Amino acid sequence: MQYWLKQFLKWGGGSIVLLSLILIILAQKEKPETITYGMSFNVPYAIELGLDPIVVLASLIDELKIRHFRIAAHWTLIEPTNNAYDFALMDEQVRMIENSGGDIIFAIGRRLPRWPECHVPDWVKDSSWEEQKEEIREYITTVVNRYKSSDAIMYWQVENEPYLTVFASEHCGSELDETFLKEEIALVRALDPTRPILVTDSGNLGTWSGAYKNGDAFGTSVYVYFWNPELGQFRTILPPAFYRVKERVMSLLYGEKKTFLIELALEPWLIESVVSVPLQDQYARMDVEKMNEILEYAKKTRYDSQYLWGAEWWYWLRAQGDSEIWERGKKIFESQ
Repeated sequence: MQYWLKQFLKWGGGSIVLLSLILIILAQKEKPETITYGMSFNVPYAIELGLDPIVVLASLIDELKIRHFRIAAHWTLIEPTNNAYDFALMDEQVRMIENSGGDIIFAIGRRLPRWPECHVPDWVKDSSWEEQKEEIREYITTVVNRYKSSDAIMYWQVENEPYLTVFASEHCGSELDETFLKEEIALVRALDPTRPILVTDSGNLGTWSGAYKNGDAFGTSVYVYFWNPELGQFRTILPPAFYRVKERVMSLLYGEKKTFLIELALEPWLIESVVSVPLQDQYARMDVEKMNEILEYAKKTRYDSQYLWGAEWWYWLRAQGDSEIWERGKKIFESQ
């Protein structure tokens, strides 16, 4: 018995050492000389906060000096009624970023950033999936053809975290139609063969495999602090090296690609609208101290392109009379 126990400990210990060495090797990634910071800007979120999205965007450009944006053509805003398109807000966003000399990651599809994840117009919700797919094709074609002449657009992002089916399943369904996702990517590529396609996945919950292999570039989200009614606030247990290991594994499987930290959360995790949550609860879940901690965590992932998440909230807080977080955000972009 002692012999077998000794053998088990011997081989088990050796396996642990070997696995540790492999992980250390996979986690190796050169530190970027500089980090380029951008911002995800979301019109529906600004509206939810009672803000004029164009005024907010102007402040991000003029005051925070942001020049790298991810914006999204939410289907609900672009085509509020069937075949009746409204491009006013989208046109203005693109024009403002162009005039600032900035660049754009342009997200299109049914599933786009922010709750409820799948932004489907009321007029099509009761249609069959086959009928919805036809409408999505028309919407994507119309949007890409309208904006592909803009020199500011660097990437088309097709859908947002499409493989994260465990989240918002009541709005998006519990299964991914991967065949249709590939069709969407092929459609965008055919409409505009001059630009690469970005596909994203969750950093905490995603496997990355499907998103990484199907896009020309890959983007991951990074959330450090979470909250739910049962557990309250909790911090991720994943170290920054976790992202470096996953990226290296993907590159070994599918080849080297441009990668982004596309969504770095610098706002409180809430399950109801910000405007209905007391300020002290918001600050308990995100304040300047946590922002600094998250930014340091993100540096250790070693992504050289990092897009922040939450500037609409920073602006809203300033409108409530507290500019501390806005001013901290300004310092991030001063380093550019």
